[in-house]
Amino acid sequence: MDDELLELQRQFEFAQQAKSSIRLSERNVVELIQKLQQLQFIDFELLHTVSGKEYITLDQLRNDMVAEVNKLGRISLIDLADATGVDLYYVEKLSQNIVSDHREFMLNQGEIISESYWDSIAEEINERLQECSQIALTELAAQLNVGLDLVSSVLEPRLGTMVKGRLEGGQLYTPAYVARISAMVRGAARGITVPTNLTVLWSSLQQLLQEMEGSSGVAVEGSFFQSLFNGLVKEGEILGSVRAGVHWTPAVFAIAQKESVDSFFSQNSFINYDVLHKLGIPQPIQFLQSRYPEGKPLVTTFVHPSMIEMLDAATEDAIERGSWSDSLSLLPSSFSPQDASRMLSLCQAVQLALKSNKAHIFGDVYVLGSSFVKDICDRIMKELETLSVSGSSGTMLSGDLQVATEAKVGYHSSRFSESNEVVSDSGVNRHVDKGSKKKKGKGTGNAVANVSESGPDNQDQTSTKSKKSQRRGKDTSSQTSDSKPSSRKESHKMKEDNLSTPSEEWIMQKIATLVPDFEEQGVDDPETILRPLANQLRPTIISSWMEKKKALLTQNAERTRHLLDNLQKKLDESFLNTQLYEKALELFEDDQSTSVVLHRHLLRTVAAPMVDMLLLKLDEHNKLKSGLDVQEDPNSEPVSLNPGDRVAISRNFPGTLSKKALAVAEALEGKRVDIFTDAFRMLTEESGLPLKKLDKKLERTLLHSYRKELTSQVSDETDPVSLLPKVVSLLYIQVHHKALQAPGRAISVAISRLKDKLDESAYKILTDYQTATVTLLALLSAAPGDEDDCASDRILSQKEFLQNQMVDLKSLVLSTTQSS
Repeated sequence: MDDELLELQRQFEFAQQAKSSIRLSERNVVELIQKLQQLQFIDFELLHTVSGKEYITLDQLRNDMVAEVNKLGRISLIDLADATGVDLYYVEKLSQNIVSDHREFMLNQGEIISESYWDSIAEEINERLQECSQIALTELAAQLNVGLDLVSSVLEPRLGTMVKGRLEGGQLYTPAYVARISAMVRGAARGITVPTNLTVLWSSLQQLLQEMEGSSGVAVEGSFFQSLFNGLVKEGEILGSVRAGVHWTPAVFAIAQKESVDSFFSQNSFINYDVLHKLGIPQPIQFLQSRYPEGKPLVTTFVHPSMIEMLDAATEDAIERGSWSDSLSLLPSSFSPQDASRMLSLCQAVQLALKSNKAHIFGDVYVLGSSFVKDICDRIMKELETLSVSGSSGTMLSGDLQVATEAKVGYHSSRFSESNEVVSDSGVNRHVDKGSKKKKGKGTGNAVANVSESGPDNQDQTSTKSKKSQRRGKDTSSQTSDSKPSSRKESHKMKEDNLSTPSEEWIMQKIATLVPDFEEQGVDDPETILRPLANQLRPTIISSWMEKKKALLTQNAERTRHLLDNLQKKLDESFLNTQLYEKALELFEDDQSTSVVLHRHLLRTVAAPMVDMLLLKLDEHNKLKSGLDVQEDPNSEPVSLNPGDRVAISRNFPGTLSKKALAVAEALEGKRVDIFTDAFRMLTEESGLPLKKLDKKLERTLLHSYRKELTSQVSDETDPVSLLPKVVSLLYIQVHHKALQAPGRAISVAISRLKDKLDESAYKILTDYQTATVTLLALLSAAPGDEDDCASDRILSQKEFLQNQMVDLKSLVLSTTQSS
């Protein structure tokens, strides 16, 4: 066995020493390696080096890369590719695996960095920190050519061990420096006794440090001061509270605040919010409610319930005595009208009196007893009776018809918006103002009823918030005055002012005369109490006044009702027809010239009689309401007015009624039916005669009735010229379901619109008839007279031709109607 081995060794040695006669080229070696890989003798990946003359395995490349990183501590992937001689692609690919397998490595911006590298950097940073007391992280990041976040994340776990310092606000500080700054912050904060903005304090400390250390001093950021301050507050070394991070309120100031508020509130039972604002309390209501849960917040003041009870008792006493009370005069001068109004809403006795109608509030702060208001009302009514007795016998104050409608003093009124009307010695001066319709039988109420609308003097009740006198009200015996002006003088003044009823201003003057205490106590603004009180009393006063004057109108009441009922029916019928005819005009909106002709024709033929009827009936109604004797016209035929007559009648109407009547007269002479209908509807609504709107059901009913009527007229028609427009209207109902009113000038256009709706034979019959009609009319207009026998013959011939065509046209239309 040994001999054999020795022989093999000799043979192997000989083979090695023998020179081969065949040498392999690099190409052959590469092919050989590839063949071995195909035969799976080499089952691992081989990488070419950059030179292409060497092969390297992935494991060897990994080991080489790890060795380079451990050797240098920080190396870029590009340098690793150069050091290993492998393409950068494979280095980048393996770098992720190396970093994940070795926790001490990190990959950052194309570099692999080891923990040992950061340890050495931390030692260098610590040595430098001890020398200069402060280092900015931005400076370190720039020097190391890495990101600021990376530097911060690397240093934080090494603080206190390898780096002896504190990281705050992007700065590194030594412990000694931190302790020094903490002492400065603690001392500055303890020296503050009033609320302070901390940013101002940090600015002062920064300036102090610069003065102490000069230009070589370390710059300290405000965030570092804030961090130290927050730590001191948390540890209890500084007492106080921080709001919104920068607003510091020392504990000594908060204690002084609370003591000041407690002292004022306990002595006065109220405190103004302005006082708390001056003390530096930004949310006074929340602060006071937390300290005094039983208190009540007002608009500008916080009060104790005892003040509300005091006001409640004083106001209740005034109500029981039949007097009045000024709430502001019972409260301190710092209270606003809004505060007084709010306190009255919290007074139980006052609220019960308001619910039971025993009291009323005017101007938010004035409380008047119902008996006090009733006494004023009774005195004013006595004044009116005196004026009525002493007034001129030829003068009749016919009342405010709006309030008369509300009161229904035996006179069942109207659909009209009622108005003020004056009949003087020389004639009748009518004034109508828009009002509201009321249900029959509803009364105005007593002297303490709710405020109602009151004709031309009606104004919105406005409450003023100004502070008046500080004196409270007196008893009724000391408030009213027995002094009365001469009745003759008052009657003359009312006639001069052209008043049909006691106006709001007149009632205000009487109240000021009867209750001089209002003026004495500084209630000089009429909007606070005089006007609201006059507004409340006026409906009752006018109701009583109208009760005395109703006899002047009773004789015309039945006739007026009958007139309005008939007018309403006729208007509804005419206006529905107008709306029905108006819908057909929509078919011609694309033809401007024809549309204008149709609009004007409808305004002249349908709208004008309706307007004339309304204007004449309104004029008659106003005369009846004024107590004039209007003779009934036995001729029931409608009267036609020209434009001048319409304008003249419209100008006789009062107020807004006249303006709207003139607008209707103007729209009637225009070119658009829709503008007219809008103006006409506004006029009828102003007159209290609301019109029906044409709905689908009514439209179908009217169309059916109109078609039936037209069918009858076509059957009975003997005039060939008059037949054509009726036939066209009937065809439009059948085809378009629209009622067309077309003049002769628009008949040809209307017929042309039917071309696509009728069959060819029917349309030819219609157009031939229209052409023959036009020819006949042309002959009639061109005929010089009876002397021309030739022209007469042509006319007779054309009429005979039309008579024959009438039969075909009627049969065509009537057959179409029956089939539809």
